[in-house]
Amino acid sequence: MSYNIDDTVRLNNLYDIYSKLLTKKQRLYFEYYFREDYSLGEIAEIFNVSRNAVHLQIKKVSTYLEDYEEKLNLLEKTNLRNKLLDELKTKINSKKDIKEYIEKIKKV
Repeated sequence: MSYNIDDTVRLNNLYDIYSKLLTKKQRLYFEYYFREDYSLGEIAEIFNVSRNAVHLQIKKVSTYLEDYEEKLNLLEKTNLRNKLLDELKTKINSKKDIKEYIEKIKKV
């Protein structure tokens, strides 16, 4: 099992938002695999389970994170807010512009 860099970054961002919705064991599997860069075999040894069991858990956790995002859209909203704030910093010329961007941000 391998994830490309974009998927890994996305999953880590989702994890930052939704990790409290996972069990302790699920959080540990995720952290060992995605944050500590342990192999499936190394994680399997730590938990005394098969490599396949770890693979299935990692896949399940990834699916849970994506499902949470699909329902709640917290990462999407965070990204949109950050984009609007960046625009606010660089494109604002008047108080009217500031008010417009603040209203856009409030709607997110």
